[in-house]
Amino acid sequence: MNPLLWDIPAEIKTERLLLRMPESGDGEAVNRAVKRSIEELRPWMPFAQTTPTLEESEEDIREAHIRFLKREKLRYLLFHRETNGFIGSSGFHNIDWKVPKCEIGYWIDTKFTGMGYMTEAIKALTSFAFTELTCRRVEIRCEEKNFKSRAIPEKLDYELEGILKNDDVSVDGNHMSNTCIYAKVK
Repeated sequence: MNPLLWDIPAEIKTERLLLRMPESGDGEAVNRAVKRSIEELRPWMPFAQTTPTLEESEEDIREAHIRFLKREKLRYLLFHRETNGFIGSSGFHNIDWKVPKCEIGYWIDTKFTGMGYMTEAIKALTSFAFTELTCRRVEIRCEEKNFKSRAIPEKLDYELEGILKNDDVSVDGNHMSNTCIYAKVK
């Protein structure tokens, strides 16, 4: 079946979080979080090499909404269920609907690190990938030296399948980097 015809939920709830598809107007909350977290995000995230303007963040949100509807990438914004405060972003990219398989990516507002929110979100998204998206494989890829990012798949019993040496250029373009590939399979 064509993925465009799949009824993919726009919201996922966990104990403390609401994960939902990006909507027009979300750019402001995302922009504030990126600005607050830019120094922590810069070493790992291509989008954090420069501080985005509010307009750029809103454009990104609207593009993410369209990609969600087209089933190209399924990005979810993370909100605290009680306060409705924006916490971070995660979702599925590099989706191959033929297998099916996908990769989960994520980032969090610095003020929420160390509270288990992202681990909670990734646990829910992993389950969602296997049950709702019928995935046979879910990957998390991250830079070898990004220990905070690596901690999440390790806590969730993803298998480290390998480390690709000199797999990519660092996001700042100054050196080669190694990529860790974590996966769960069904």
